[in-house]
Amino acid sequence: MEKIKRRWDISQNWQLLFPILGVILTAITSYLISRRLLHLFDLDNTFFEWFFTLGVGAIGYYIMVKFFLWSFKKLSKKWPVEERWEMIAIFIVFAITGSISGKLAGPLTELIGLKQGTTNNWIFWTVRILLIFPIYQVLLVFFGWLFGQFAFFWNFEKKMLKRMGLGFLIP
Repeated sequence: MEKIKRRWDISQNWQLLFPILGVILTAITSYLISRRLLHLFDLDNTFFEWFFTLGVGAIGYYIMVKFFLWSFKKLSKKWPVEERWEMIAIFIVFAITGSISGKLAGPLTELIGLKQGTTNNWIFWTVRILLIFPIYQVLLVFFGWLFGQFAFFWNFEKKMLKRMGLGFLIP
């Protein structure tokens, strides 16, 4: 445990929540991806179902962890965080925000009367992506606050809006 605390600059026990949550969410993600692939290859209810799910899930977990560690190394030079555990919190916020904003855009497009089967795909996906953008911006700051990274995400938000030419929206 001390090795983990030193590696991630953890000084208080509550900060262990982020590495543990990161491991759990990465495992769930790799499992869900392996289940999607299982259905894609039509291996449901076969002898190989659990072997495939566990094998592909383990490989996916390994690949994701290697990618995240590589990303931490690269982004630690760019992002102004004081301790390494904050990088895990930031990655979790990005993951949760992206997933939730994508999920919320579906019901909103239906609420305004656009359905994928009845609307031209170009119009449907353009409107859906345009709906995702403001949802994502609001949720990013909210979940950043919830995970104790409000200052990072507020500055990230301001920089992103300025680069997109929408800096006038920032007070």
